[in-house]
Amino acid sequence: MNAHVAPLKQHLIDPEICIRCNTCEEACPINAVTHDDNNYVVDAAICNFCMDCISPCPTGAIDNWRVVAAPYSLDQQCSWSDLPAQQEITTSESGSAVEALEDEIGKLLEEARKGLGGKPVAPHSASKPTVNLYNRGKPAKATISGNFRLTHADADSDVRHIILDFGDQPFPVLEGQSIGIVAPGVDADGKPHNVRLYSIASSRDGEKPNTNNLSLTVKREAGGVCSNYLCDLPRGAKLDVTGPFGATFLLPNDPTANVIMICTGTGSAPFRGFTERRRRAMPDAPGRLMLFFGARRPEELPYFGPLQKVPDKLLGKHFCYSRVEGQPRVYVQDRIRSEAAAMAALLAASNTHVYICGLKGMESGVDEAFADVCRAASLDWTALKPSMRDSGRYHVETY
Repeated sequence: MNAHVAPLKQHLIDPEICIRCNTCEEACPINAVTHDDNNYVVDAAICNFCMDCISPCPTGAIDNWRVVAAPYSLDQQCSWSDLPAQQEITTSESGSAVEALEDEIGKLLEEARKGLGGKPVAPHSASKPTVNLYNRGKPAKATISGNFRLTHADADSDVRHIILDFGDQPFPVLEGQSIGIVAPGVDADGKPHNVRLYSIASSRDGEKPNTNNLSLTVKREAGGVCSNYLCDLPRGAKLDVTGPFGATFLLPNDPTANVIMICTGTGSAPFRGFTERRRRAMPDAPGRLMLFFGARRPEELPYFGPLQKVPDKLLGKHFCYSRVEGQPRVYVQDRIRSEAAAMAALLAASNTHVYICGLKGMESGVDEAFADVCRAASLDWTALKPSMRDSGRYHVETY
C-alpha cells in the first residue's frame, strides 16, 4: 500500500445482513444508493454522508464503514457476499489521518444511531444462516402448493398463507429470514418491478417436518403489484424466488432463552416460525415464549384460529384489538404496560430476547412502553436497550 496515499472514509452495505428491501435506496436524497441483481451498494463518488439512510434500514446492514486508500468500486461491491475486512493503511503521518477519519465516522454514527439502541447482531446461539443463494439473475423456481385465506370472510383485510415448494432445489432457511419475490412485468417507467421481501412463516424444516417448502404471510394491498400477484396465484403456479436474506433477526438455539415477540398484522410471520421451531425442537424448553399481537379486530388477526390451539405452556398470548365496537382501543404497547411486572422481570434477565416486527409506527410506542416498565422497576432502559442489542438480544424489523 502506498505510504503517501491520503485515506478516505467509505460508506458500505453489508450484503450478508441486507434483506434487499429497497429502503436505503428510497431514503437516499441524492441517489447514492443503487443495486443490481445481487447487492445494494453505495456510490462513493456521490455519497455525502448525510446519514438519511441509517435510521430507516430495518437490519443495520446500511450501517457499515471502512477507511480506504481508494474507494471500492460499484462492481466490486456488487460482487461481494460479505464485507471485506478493514484494510491496513499506513500514512506519512503515522496513522493520524486514519485515526482522524475513524473519529469522524464515529461521531457521524453516534448522531445517526441515537434512539436506535446500537447495531443489531445475531443471537450468539443462533444457527449460521445461508444468505444470497439465489438472486434476480439466477432465481430459484418455486411452485405454489397452497394458498389459503387467514382472515375472516367479513374482515376488511385479505391475508393469505401461501406455501412454496422448491422440489429438488436446495433452499435452506432459518426462522426470521426473508425471501424475495419477483413479480413479472414492468412498472410505469418500463423498468422491471423491484424484488419484494416477505418474512418466512414456517420452521427451518418446512411446513411439515422434512419437507423442502416454506410459507409466507401475505396481505393483499390495494394497488400492490407483488401482493396481488401472490394472493392470486393458484396451486401449481410457478414463480421466481430470491434469497434467503437476513443474518441477525434469528431465533436463539438456547432452550433457556426467553423470547418476547411483538407484532402487528403480517409481522406475525417470523413468530409463527419461531413458535413452530420451539415446539418441534425444544418442546420442554424452560425458556418462555411470549407473543403480543396487535390487530384491528379478531376477524382481521392472521392465524387467530390456530393460535387458540397453541398451549399456553408453549406460548403466552396477548391479543390487542384497536377497533372492537364497544370496547376501548388496546395496542401492543398498552398490553406491555399492563403486564409490567412480568415484563420487567424478563427484561432484567440476561437470557431474554426481544423481537419487534410490523408497521414502523409501532416501534416508538413499544420503546416508550419498555421505558415505562423499566422506570417502574428501577431499571435504566436507555442503558439496557443498547446492551441487549449489542449482545444479540434486541431485534427490530419494521416496514
